Amino acid sequence: MLLDAGTVVNGEEVIKEANKLIQAMENFIPTLLNFALNVLVAIILFVIGKLVIKLVLKFVKRFCERAKIEVSVRKFLESLVKFVLYIILLVIICDRVGIETTSFIAVLGSAGLALGLALQGSLSNFAGGVLILILKPFKVGDYILDGSSGKEGTVRKIDLFYTYLDTGDNKKLIIPNGNLSNTHLINTSANNKRRVDFDLGISYATDIDEAKRVILDTISKEDKVLKEEEIFVFIKELAASQVTVGVRIWAYSSDYWDVYFRLNENFKKAFDKAQIKIPLNRLSVHIEENK
Repeated sequence: MLLDAGTVVNGEEVIKEANKLIQAMENFIPTLLNFALNVLVAIILFVIGKLVIKLVLKFVKRFCERAKIEVSVRKFLESLVKFVLYIILLVIICDRVGIETTSFIAVLGSAGLALGLALQGSLSNFAGGVLILILKPFKVGDYILDGSSGKEGTVRKIDLFYTYLDTGDNKKLIIPNGNLSNTHLINTSANNKRRVDFDLGISYATDIDEAKRVILDTISKEDKVLKEEEIFVFIKELAASQVTVGVRIWAYSSDYWDVYFRLNENFKKAFDKAQIKIPLNRLSVHIEENK
């Protein structure tokens, strides 16, 4: 069987194309195998990373429970840790597959910086709320004094951004947590007992021993004074117009103001009954006529 020249040429072209295809496949197979291997490694990394994240979240949950952190803060911390860990896992997987992650990290950092600057005040309050709920410098029911504003009241609610107080005249006071976490404050309810201090003025003509007896007798009649604690009555100062008698007693924190106000009144009544004079400031004015 004879083949003409055109048939031979076409056959050679087909062979050349087949060789090119085979060569292309031979070059592509290593790339395909390498990609498949990267995908397999990425899947393995994802599975392992997911297990590690679960373990870390369990550790965070147990830590929060042992530290008795508020439920709202606990859930936020768990969500935050989970989000950060998954972002890290995603970056690792993308890098392993061959996806460029430098630009992604830069964009993510820029977005985070811009968001932080835009929400600076809110983030400060939020961070303050987290610190307050974790460190617990005060709790609901405590009576606190805010050092930055001078405001005071009973704590009724603590959330992630604001703390709510009820003032003595029953007004609702809302203080940003950023302020409370960045200033000094006084928690008058933190301890079970408080010392009640009095400075009582008597005249120089008064018998000091008699004044002390009257004071001690008045204190002994007050049921809410803690008698097992030290009761200290002493001469605090010899002032220009009076002898200042210092009184130091103890009461439960919840009874502080009852004891303070009631004893203030009873000291006055007892002094009047014992004829102990409380000196008043006097101003003498002498007028000389010009002759």
